[in-house]
Amino acid sequence: MSYFLISCGGTGGHLSPGIALAEALTEKGHQPILLISKKKVDVTLSQKYPHLQFRAIPGTGFTWKPVGLVKCVYTQTQAFFNCLKLVRNFKPQAVIGFGGFTSAAIIIAARLHRVRVCLHESNHVPGLAMRTLGRLAQRIYLPPEVTLPHMRTSKLVSIGMPVRREIKRMDKEMCKQFFGLDPTKQVVGVLGGSQGALALNDWARNHVEILGKNEIQVLCVTGLGKGPDETRETVSDKGVVVKSRFIGFCSTMPEFLNACDLVISRAGAGSIAELITCQVPSILIPYPQAADNHQAANAAYFEKKGGCFVINQAELTRLDWDFLKACITDTHLEKIRANLAILSQDNPCEVMIHDLTRSVS
Repeated sequence: MSYFLISCGGTGGHLSPGIALAEALTEKGHQPILLISKKKVDVTLSQKYPHLQFRAIPGTGFTWKPVGLVKCVYTQTQAFFNCLKLVRNFKPQAVIGFGGFTSAAIIIAARLHRVRVCLHESNHVPGLAMRTLGRLAQRIYLPPEVTLPHMRTSKLVSIGMPVRREIKRMDKEMCKQFFGLDPTKQVVGVLGGSQGALALNDWARNHVEILGKNEIQVLCVTGLGKGPDETRETVSDKGVVVKSRFIGFCSTMPEFLNACDLVISRAGAGSIAELITCQVPSILIPYPQAADNHQAANAAYFEKKGGCFVINQAELTRLDWDFLKACITDTHLEKIRANLAILSQDNPCEVMIHDLTRSVS
């Protein structure tokens, strides 16, 4: 048995692929340890996986603001000494970083002990951690058609994002019933990522009546702390009561995705990977303040492959009933699903497992 330290905390987009890799390593007889932050999203999601080992380490993101910078340096120093101890105690076969502020300390600690370092970038614009720590890595996994300037091509591998094993296609009617919705009616899902998205929440609340009048149900994940869970009822033009639901956090993402006929979502790499796996058509609204505008790059690539429509948040008024009605026709949905079926044939996790364990006896 070999140990692997996986740094993946800070957001659901970092933690989810870390969990996917940890599950695959565990199935192969290895012992992964996931290093996460102390943020609520990490604590909430990690509790779903009692069979995996998590370690919360200190750390905050980088900023030039004086108070934030001092806090960042202080917590990262704490994290570094914690990570030195972890590397000494477990002597891992490799350290894998999925980006974010939890990656720096463990990667530097690993290099000081000559432990193999691997990095995975999910977005189509490599983040700060990848650009600054890439030189310390022996292997860097990048999305298709993405490169890192000034890095040796021999250490770059082109793969997608690992997806948790429970993310898979399921019976659509059963999943609609799981959320208390009518299995015979279409569902538009609204998903703002693990942190939620106020602009998308507002869109869902403003359009729930017009959608209900046309017998389309709304299932909206608002994000932790962004409003109470609630069920709304609308009477359709035919006199039928149509239910829609707003929930703060969804710990059953496979059921959510498979319940939806169409998803309106941010363009995080994790959300896109899960949409592909479950073959759910989508309209993506990239978060305009995302670092390096990486969500716009993610969405543009996905749209080029025929997996979605893209609307900029500044043009969100375009997403009216007429636009949505055209997107949710059976002909359009089937065309998108066919493209998603092609994209879903890749298995990034298997590629990483083979690469990470090839020298393990």
